[in-house]
Formats: sequence, C-alpha cells, structure tokens
Amino acid sequence: MKKTAKILMASVAVSAAMLISPMVAMAQNTLVTAATENQAPRTKNVILFLADASGVAALNAASLMAYNEPMKLNIQSWPHLGLSETSPVDNFVSDSANGMSSIVTGVKTRNGVISQGPDVIRGQRDGTPTKTLLEYAEERGLLTGVVSSQSIADATPAANYAHSNDRGKQGEIFMQAFTPRYGDGVDVLLGAGRQRIGGLLTQAGTSFDALASAHSRPVYTSLEDVAANNTRPIVVADRIDVRAATLRALDLLEPSEQGYLLVVEWDAHTDDVRKGLQNIVDFDRLMAEIAGRVNLDETLLIFTSDHSFGVQVDGGKRGQDLMEGYDAWKASGSDADLVRLENMLVNRTHTAEEVPTLAIGRGAEQVRGYFPNTYLFNVIMNSWGWEASQ
Repeated sequence: MKKTAKILMASVAVSAAMLISPMVAMAQNTLVTAATENQAPRTKNVILFLADASGVAALNAASLMAYNEPMKLNIQSWPHLGLSETSPVDNFVSDSANGMSSIVTGVKTRNGVISQGPDVIRGQRDGTPTKTLLEYAEERGLLTGVVSSQSIADATPAANYAHSNDRGKQGEIFMQAFTPRYGDGVDVLLGAGRQRIGGLLTQAGTSFDALASAHSRPVYTSLEDVAANNTRPIVVADRIDVRAATLRALDLLEPSEQGYLLVVEWDAHTDDVRKGLQNIVDFDRLMAEIAGRVNLDETLLIFTSDHSFGVQVDGGKRGQDLMEGYDAWKASGSDADLVRLENMLVNRTHTAEEVPTLAIGRGAEQVRGYFPNTYLFNVIMNSWGWEASQ
C-alpha cells in the first residue's frame, strides 16, 4: 500500500449529503496522516483491547486484589498512557453503545446507538451510518476479528461490524455480519449470547442454521466445534473462553500479508466486585501473553474502556484481604445499588470520569494526555497511514 508523502493536519470533512448534524463534524478529531517516505513504515496490525466498565479505580483495585500491591498489572507498565473522556453528545454518562461506537468511528453519538451519527432517534429513526475501523480494514484488504466475553451482538462487539438505532435489536445486528458494507465482512467472530440472539432471530423469521445455509458460513455453538480448515469462523456460544478464543483468532489473522485488526472485549463491570476485578486480572494476563507473542515493531496494542464504573478502594492494608466482607455480601443476596465492604465502596452504576488508555508497539506514542474517546479512532487510522472517508 502506497504511503502518504506529506503531513496533513485537517478536520475530517463531513458531506452535507450525509445529513450528519454539526455535532458530528465537531466530534471528528483532527486526523494527522502518516508522514514522509523516509519515516518508519506504517503499523501493519492493530489489536484493540476493551475492558468494559474499567476505569482507573478498577485497575487499581484489581492490582491490589490480585497482588496486594498497586501498579502490578502488566498493562500498568506499558509506556504510553492517556485519559479518555467517554460522554455521548447529550449526557455526561455513557453506555457501551455510544462508548464503543465513538472509539471505532471517531464520532460521538447517543446512548443505545450502534455506529450511527447523532441524527438518530433511538429505536425510532436511523441516523447516518458512521464508518468503523473494521470497515476501513475490510475495505483495504486486512483480515479482521472480534472476540467478546458477552453476546457477540451486544453493544461493544456490534459497534465494530454493524449499525443500528437501538442496541437491543441483537437479531438484526447479528444478521449484518453476513451483509457487510465493505469487503467480505468480519472474518473471525467469536462470542456468547446464543440464547438471546437465537430467540430474536426466530422472531425475525430466521435462525442460525438458515443464515449459515444462505451465506455458506457455519455458525458454531462452541469454539471446539470449529472445523480445523475454517479460516473465517463464527461462534455464538452460551459462554466463551476469552483467552482460547483470542488465541484462536490470532492464529487465523496473523498469516495475513496485509495485516489485521483484532478487537477483544472482556466484561469488567464491578457490580459483582470480585468477579469484575478478576476479569481485569485475567484480561491483563492475556494481554501480557499477546504482547510477548506479536511483533511490536509492526503491531499496535491499545487497552481502554468504553466507560467507567462506581468502585473505589477506601481502606485496607498490605497483607490483608482487600475483599473482606465480600463473601457475607454475596451470601446475603442483596441487590442494593450501593455495596459497603470493609475496604471498598461499590456504587453499581456507570460513571462519567475519564478511563485509562494504555498503549505499546508501533504508533503507541500518540496515546498521551487527556482526549475524547473519538481520538482513539484517529490514533489507529494514523498508525495505518489512512485518511478518513465515508
């Protein structure tokens, strides 16, 4: 792919014919393209790790829980760090739909909306489709993959391959994986949500088997069922082993001569605080494993979150159990929004503060300071040396 031979500093133009409101144009950050032929080559591969609902406080708590010391997570040693602001266009607090859509399209939108502009009315009227990083990658011939611990048609994974005015339409969202706007669509799609998606497909008059037959692409019930010679698998399971799925996705994507984009989501909501923090710890170990496997001279790794969550450490000592009081709370069956443990306070809701973004590898130096979450779209596009378009 020919490299850009100049430095361009310009706002992304949004065509009036696209009917996107001025807020969309404002949301598009300045896009700086790759520099001269004499500079280092572009990033070949990008892996975006998304810990859903993991803010600064959650990372700190995960380190304390697992290692009884702060700053012991592997990603906390990654050299490039910034703080990402996550709000939608009309509120302060984001959900996963706006949060992830903003990251992968460079356009802030409304809560509940999947990769459409803010001219949308949730559940009633479509907004302008906003082009995703995965769609750019497909257009350029890269291999692409999405892995999620959650339903593969839920907000965070769906924002990469689909466009919808309501995140709840998981049946319609999943079907879009078979009818891509660019290229041949997402190559590797591995996640959970089989019962939910399957029920919605039935309501729409179709099924996993019908989609598989119509598009000559099997939809497997588990990772173990995937045929060894299937290089473009779709798995919709009841539950998914994120580590195994991510490593399988890498096996399939790494042979690409053009490069690849892999997006991995692992839920980190701390409404069940031990479960959420353990997911962060396990995700961190997976990211360390992958960082040791890939060539960082040609691969960009980014860790971030779609929004933060109400958890804080307000007590505890080294050598003591940070989670003191958790077992009693769990046994009580309480569903109260506010959870008071000995050393922790959990407000079981999304919150508005910035979330950490950490990066390592080719192009990681762009991650620094405070920025809107839409800036991460630019970081990845810049790393590839591509200009935004519609």
